[in-house]
Amino acid sequence: MWKWLHPYANPETTYHLTGRLIPWFSYLTIALLTIGLIWALLFSPADYQQGDSFRIFYIHVPTATLSMGIYVGMAIAALCSIVWQLKLADASAAALAPIGAVFTFVSLVTGAAWGKPMWGTWWIWDARLTSQLILLFLFLGVIALHNAFEDKGLAGKAAGILTLVGVINIPIIKYSVEWWNTLHQGATVSKMGKPSMTIDMLWPFIFCYMGFIFLIVVITCIRFRSEILSRNSMRPWVKELVLAEGGK
Repeated sequence: MWKWLHPYANPETTYHLTGRLIPWFSYLTIALLTIGLIWALLFSPADYQQGDSFRIFYIHVPTATLSMGIYVGMAIAALCSIVWQLKLADASAAALAPIGAVFTFVSLVTGAAWGKPMWGTWWIWDARLTSQLILLFLFLGVIALHNAFEDKGLAGKAAGILTLVGVINIPIIKYSVEWWNTLHQGATVSKMGKPSMTIDMLWPFIFCYMGFIFLIVVITCIRFRSEILSRNSMRPWVKELVLAEGGK
């Protein structure tokens, strides 16, 4: 396995591989999100208690859960960068941080919009909401550290340490509704047994969720390629690439 993965430690090889994958992932993203959002917003039934305001679920839940997934992925990359000195791992962590911040922000905004008609207020210092807000601050802190030093190695190490320390917040977000008495509802899709929703609500959610996953992959690949170029700007292959693009 390591012998197969070894060539992709080369920035040039990885740069061209991600470039070939972006179009395919883009097509999947467009198809899944188009089908999922149209199905969810226009054809899925309204909730018997929450009515049509329930439909924000199809954006809020994917962005909220995937923001945690992005942070875990960023933490794994940070660990690989610190322990094994993998420069591409540091580049991938830097690429993921802004995406995670945006997804976390969207989850907070959609959660507030959903909470207003359900709870009668835009915001409460609920355990789930507060820990999700802390996640946003962690993403912003990582972004700030990545841009605080001219030395990318030093910046990556500082950001990586903060990322690894912040991992403790992920189980707090995940289990806050079980550990504390909160207004936030419990698991709907990921609960043990079968989900607490009908199949005609579940399928559009699956399409939306997968669409958001591929959206993350596409944006990560684009940002990852940019990080590779900025960190290898003096390499001959980058100069040749710039000359080739400029001659088109």
